[in-house]
Amino acid sequence: MQARLDFYKANPSGTRAMLALEETIGKSTVDKTLAELVRIRASQLNGCAFCLDMHVTDARKHGETDRRLATIAAWREAPFFTERECAALEWTEAVTLVAQTHVPDAVWEAVKPHFTDQEISDLTLLLIAINGWNRIAVSFRKMPE
Repeated sequence: MQARLDFYKANPSGTRAMLALEETIGKSTVDKTLAELVRIRASQLNGCAFCLDMHVTDARKHGETDRRLATIAAWREAPFFTERECAALEWTEAVTLVAQTHVPDAVWEAVKPHFTDQEISDLTLLLIAINGWNRIAVSFRKMPE
């Protein structure tokens, strides 16, 4: 597969806007390890090889284990994730697949006990960002280096 265009060069102001969003997320309440788990899950759902490669590497840097990384796609069946992480992963799937799920009330009720309103807002902003990056990378065929 060949890259279609370099978004960073083609749209510097768009790149700056996305990076400003990332800067805001970096200062948010979302734990770095959890942030990487949800970035990975969203990127799996979106089929983004570039982002998967980047965020698996970043998750390892934050101390994530290969065992947990290998089972994120099957998090419901894996005993390696906390209730809080499961709630975040369920929120991730519902928000990422919003056109299909419309983020059901049951998912909202599942995430609410584990996160404050600020944390849910921050987590959702993170999901908006990773889904945006996934769409950029997949659309323009950005490949892992």
